[in-house]
Amino acid sequence: MPAHKNKQPKPSILITGAAGALAQQVIQRLRETCNLVAVDARVRVELGDQIPSYCIDFNKRTFEDLFRRYQFDTVIHMGRIRSSQLSRMRRYNANVLGTQKLLDLSHKYGIRRVVVLSTYHVYGAMAYNPALIDESAPLKSAGLSADLIDSVELENLASIYLWRYPELNISVLRPCNIVGPSVRNTIAKLLASPLAPVMAGFSPMMQFIHIDDMADAIVLASQKPTRGIFNVAPNDWVAYQRALELCGCTRVPIPSVPPALPRLILRTIGLKRFPAYLMDFFKYPVVIDGRAFENEYGFTPKRSLKEIFRFYRDNKKPL
Repeated sequence: MPAHKNKQPKPSILITGAAGALAQQVIQRLRETCNLVAVDARVRVELGDQIPSYCIDFNKRTFEDLFRRYQFDTVIHMGRIRSSQLSRMRRYNANVLGTQKLLDLSHKYGIRRVVVLSTYHVYGAMAYNPALIDESAPLKSAGLSADLIDSVELENLASIYLWRYPELNISVLRPCNIVGPSVRNTIAKLLASPLAPVMAGFSPMMQFIHIDDMADAIVLASQKPTRGIFNVAPNDWVAYQRALELCGCTRVPIPSVPPALPRLILRTIGLKRFPAYLMDFFKYPVVIDGRAFENEYGFTPKRSLKEIFRFYRDNKKPL
């Protein structure tokens, strides 16, 4: 029998949030071995002739047309909108209602693997957090900040579908701070800046994962249909002020009270968008336990903290 007769068809994968730096890394890793379709609710991404790309609101009827047309095997959902990007109502529509639509369509069209990217922020930053937070810990952030309600609801939705429709093989990934080249979240901007604010009297332990390692983690998760919720973080952490020092940042102490004062000072030093909920993450530690994901997927980050901080020390940019 000719060899080509035994070739398996390439899996068909829908990737949401395709405009993000992390999604771009995942696409690069999968483009040779999978048939990819890229979607982003904000902008259409140009990915060449081999990868169809769309700018579509998940709540529009045209989104379902993609499921009919491409017959996806897997969905990698990285389309969560951060609090600094849209108004609260538009963010809720995208993150919660859009995710519900995505999961409904995944069930309707027989998707066999769904990976949902969440964030460790759902645990909430509090003075009494345990030293290592595992996946069974309560999600306290919704009670601490209205800006994180939609992130927690997105996770709650994914958990409901995880148990209601086991055939979807849903995994939810909760990464620590994702940093590295091309990452534009708040913590990455601070590490890249010559000046970085610190809360006077506070220097919480933090974890950082390189964008390359996080992309590897998502690809691993997409290829092994283990259902569940997983923290993704290295078994290493560092005090925030020490991280800034290693990145070559000049630390700017700001008082933590009254609440309006830090935001005023941050605007003064040129950081125009600073989500209010992050104030607590610069005061209290949120160190997550990534061993469950490490054990299940054989995952070990390749990029050390030393390498991450060297990149930011060598690539300083004004905010």
